[in-house]
Parts: sequence; structure tokens; C-alpha cells
Amino acid sequence: MMFRVDRDVLAEAVAWTARSLPARPSVPVLAGMRLEVTEDQQLKLSGFDYEVSAEVTLDLQTGEAGVVLVSGKLLAEITRALPAQPVDFVVEGAKAVVTCGSARFTLLTMPVEDYPSLPAMPPAAGRVGSDVFASAVAQVAVAAGKDDTLPMLTGVRMEIEGDTVTLAATDRYRLAVRELKWQPNQPDFQAIAMIPGRTLADTAKSLITGAEVEIALTSAGGTGEGMIGFSSSGRRTTTRLLDPEFPKYRSLLPTEFSAHADLPTGAFVEAVKRVALVAERNTPVRLAFRGAEVVLEAGSGDEAQAVEVLPVEFEGDDINIAFNHQFLLEGLGAIDSDVARLNFTTSTKPAILTGGKPVEDGMISDYRYLIMPIRLSQ
Repeated sequence: MMFRVDRDVLAEAVAWTARSLPARPSVPVLAGMRLEVTEDQQLKLSGFDYEVSAEVTLDLQTGEAGVVLVSGKLLAEITRALPAQPVDFVVEGAKAVVTCGSARFTLLTMPVEDYPSLPAMPPAAGRVGSDVFASAVAQVAVAAGKDDTLPMLTGVRMEIEGDTVTLAATDRYRLAVRELKWQPNQPDFQAIAMIPGRTLADTAKSLITGAEVEIALTSAGGTGEGMIGFSSSGRRTTTRLLDPEFPKYRSLLPTEFSAHADLPTGAFVEAVKRVALVAERNTPVRLAFRGAEVVLEAGSGDEAQAVEVLPVEFEGDDINIAFNHQFLLEGLGAIDSDVARLNFTTSTKPAILTGGKPVEDGMISDYRYLIMPIRLSQ
């Protein structure tokens, strides 16, 4: 087996494929990256850890068909460091030789026959713009739990009803929901999937090189519900799905509010960051909304204290409320708007953070970030 390819093209493909390789493989062969040159002059690079698979296909000018397995991490480090010249890859017995300009590396090969076969992609279900998809996933994944002992809360729930996709995630302290449009292959397509949050966020971000992402998923009640696939411009990845159990989140989203506040997002973020400098890890930032201003405070008693006042467009009953400052900042970072709107019911019930002012009364934003308040001691 041999091939020649542009250094930048190879380095990018190897780096993308290496993302799926386990840091601590259960068996040594899973640390390998499989390289296959096909008869039609294509190079396929793939990785698989029994949960996430990744495969990228490149067109070659020169190549001889064959298959080899080498250390994926080492190959990624080598290709990233090569000079900007064509790369020659040749298999010689039990070794693979990588040559680029005056640089030459020799890698030991691994037993390719011991490497697991990549799972087949589920049926293609539809397409969505890659930028829109990456943005939506990033907005929701921020609220996914990090505690692996509660796997139900580490995922992003994807609900598909016709041409609407709803993404939701929660860690019990906040909830993020985003709706977006896509192009289903069947107009009445329906499906529900719980996707590992970290994997989905990484995948969506890595597929923006193409204009669209194709989502491969069986419809609700179909076979093969345990997997979802994504593909774009020669890259394809699959991941196992989590148990679909998830809190009934829609009932948590209030529809009527006693007050709302509109603030410039950038100024609000900077003020929260400054005030939070004196807040311990689990100490809240307190917000007091009065007329045309909000007073931000943190710290009390014998501790360090901070106070800052911001102008605000506020309507409704005055309210004192407190939030975990990190959760508040992550929500503000996700709304993707110059104006942040906080909707309140009471100081002890969740607030809803959205981006921008509604275009018309009653309009529901396509992104909502629910954040639980921290009860203030009297």
C-alpha cells in the first residue's frame, strides 16, 4: 500500500479522525487509525472505540490499494509537524514510512485484522445547514450535565417532528432548549434521540467545513435506535445513543411572567464577571431590579464585597433574585444576541434568558435558557 497527498489535506483529515480515538483504550488496537487506499484512488482514514466512529475520505492523485493500522495519536502529531510539501506514505513489511521533504518517519504497524469494523450508517433522514446546526448544538450542550453517574443528564435530547428539530439539555440547575428548521427526506418524519452531549458538541463543531450536515437516524419505532450518524463533505461519524429517558422539560418552561428586563449583553457579562470576583465557588450573584437600573452584588458580612449598577429597560414588579454566576455567564454566552432578556415570575422560581427583544408580543424565542435561582437567606 502507498499513497501521495498534500500535507495540509492529510494533516487535517488525520487530526479530525484522531478526535474519536480513546485516551485510554480498553485494548491497544483501539488506539490505532485505519488507513485504506481503495481501488478507485481514494484514501479512507477511520477510528472507532465501540461508541464513536469517525471516517474521512480523500481523493488521491497516486495510490496503491491496501490497508494498514498505525498509532493514531502518533500519526496526528507527525502530520501536524511536517513541512508544507507533498507527503508520501508507504507500507514496507511491518512498518509504515512517512516521507515529506527531507523528513522521514518510520511507524510500526498494528494487526489490522484485530481492528473492529466500523458500524454502518443508519438511513439518511434529512439535512440541515452546518452553521445553524453547530450554533444550535453549542447553545444547548452548555446546559448538559457533566456527571457520568447520571448519564440521562449528560446527553442532548433531539426531537424531530416533520421539519422542526428541538434540542434540549439539562443538568437539573438549568435547562437549554433550541428549535430549528431542517429538510427531512420524509415530510412526516418523527424521531427522538438522546445523544451524548460532549460528542454531539464536538461533532457539530467539526462538520462546519461543509455547507450542510446530513443526519442519519431511524424514525421513532424503527430498528437500530441505538445509533445516530452525521456526515458532511467527505466526513462521517456515528455515535451510540443514550437511554431516551429525559425529564418532561416543557412543563418547566413558564409561559407567563410578572416582569422582564432587557440589558446589553456585553455590558451585563462584564459586570457579572467583575462582581463575581469576590464570589466563592457556590456563592450567588444577587440582582436587584428597580425601575431603570439593576444592582449587582456579591459577598456579604466579613467577606469581600462587590457592587455594580447597570441601566436596564425593566417592566413589571421589582424583583430581587440570585443566580450561580457561572451558570448565568454560560447562558449569556450562548444567546448569540447583543441584547439579553430575562423573564421573571418570582424570586424563587426559574427565570428564562433569551436573546433580543421579541419581534411581537407572544412570540416564543427559538432559544430559551432556564436558570434556577438560589434562594436568598432572609
